[in-house]
Amino acid sequence: MSTARERWLNEGLKVLAEEGAAGIRIDRIAARLNLSKGSFHHHFDGAEGYKKALLTHFEHLSIETLENAIADVGESAGASVILARLTELVRPSGTGLYRPEIDVALRAWATWDADVRAVQTRLDEARLSALQRVWRSAVASDEEARTAALLPYLLAVGATVVFPPVDADQLRDLYEILLPLVPAGSGQARDGTTPPP
Repeated sequence: MSTARERWLNEGLKVLAEEGAAGIRIDRIAARLNLSKGSFHHHFDGAEGYKKALLTHFEHLSIETLENAIADVGESAGASVILARLTELVRPSGTGLYRPEIDVALRAWATWDADVRAVQTRLDEARLSALQRVWRSAVASDEEARTAALLPYLLAVGATVVFPPVDADQLRDLYEILLPLVPAGSGQARDGTTPPP
């Protein structure tokens, strides 16, 4: 990706976080970047093309960040180790796993734009699927892994939609309360059985 194109997309995410979808206006983003509209048209096929590229950019960043964090630990490390690492990555920097301003803006935008709703649906599913994979080694079934994955995910979603959003430090503290409930390694499911490999 070219540097200018990436700047347009990253600035668009900043505007989305600060002002919501209504703030994503090409003239305003161009002024913030000190770039011309010609630069915009060189990289994007109009406002609709920019919207699609922006959504794809955020979807890719979000999924890649989570998947890389899991891969860095290694899925064989077990649910408790991976979830502890993911908890550490909930930081107020705005570049980690918890970006409440963007998530709130995207969810609001998804209520009236079908393209955004499709991206939000894919993001939710990808995030939940990743967490389900993490949990699978610690529980007896895929269904139980899905249920276990919902708890931390819905906590994060809920933390973004309360007003004001729960800050990253508070969310990390909440996750730390939950961590002792995670079975260690390839342990036993709640019914005492050992999960299959």
